[in-house]
Amino acid sequence: MTPRDLETIVAEPWDDWGLIDSGGGQKWERYGSVTVVRPEPQAMWAPALPDWAPDATFVPGSDEEGGGRWVRHNDVPPNWPLARGNVRFNASLTPFRHLGFFPDMAPQWDWMVERADSAEVLNLFGYTGVGTLLLSDAGARLVHVDASKKSVEGGRANAALSGLAERPIRWIVDDAAKFTAREVRRERRYDGILLDPPKFGRGPEGEVWRLEEHLAPLLQNCVTLLDRDSRFLVLTVYAVRMSALSIGELLSQFTSELGGQVECGEMAVREEARGLLLPTAIFARWSR
Repeated sequence: MTPRDLETIVAEPWDDWGLIDSGGGQKWERYGSVTVVRPEPQAMWAPALPDWAPDATFVPGSDEEGGGRWVRHNDVPPNWPLARGNVRFNASLTPFRHLGFFPDMAPQWDWMVERADSAEVLNLFGYTGVGTLLLSDAGARLVHVDASKKSVEGGRANAALSGLAERPIRWIVDDAAKFTAREVRRERRYDGILLDPPKFGRGPEGEVWRLEEHLAPLLQNCVTLLDRDSRFLVLTVYAVRMSALSIGELLSQFTSELGGQVECGEMAVREEARGLLLPTAIFARWSR
């Protein structure tokens, strides 16, 4: 099951999101009717369009947890609804440069949705629940875990916005590593697992998460929650000095007794101005 070829998974523009242009270390995106400029170190080329006119621009800070501030050039509401398929969710200008969800995850969501019918799925670092709700809409039963109470409340609000508030979703505020270790001790199993960990984070009781230190034991516990009837595991990794081949080999070793196949590679988004691909993250995923 050793991954031999790197793949590129591309997020294409959709009605409520698109990468308009990129270059000079920045990217210009549209989120519904609002456009924003955010830092993007991977955009080393020159922009295609001469004049950018965003509604807001993010100015980064220097702390480890990725803070900064937004400069508003026009009126931007505190939050506004977007949609993907049947799922509706709120976008907002967060203090951490993103807009409350990660649009480059769209191809991963679609891939999991194809495998989600009647599945038991664990979503770790689930944030505001867009992936959770898309899987729920496809017929899965979800356990959604995030260390941030505010993020989990945002997920519940998005569920209500989508008409999915009564679906079988457990919304849990907890440290992902501690929760997963407890699930192993309970001998729980899942049909699918999604984990989208940050480079650095803190749990609800101040637990420190550092990706390079804590990913391998967490991934090992996640694989323990799968069996030969399980369907998938998706791992995405952002903003680290780590190779897709490295996490692919790690996942291959952990899943060697389950059979199936492992893929790994880069995630990217397609720019609307000229169609080029902007890399965003690396991934590894297992499936049967």
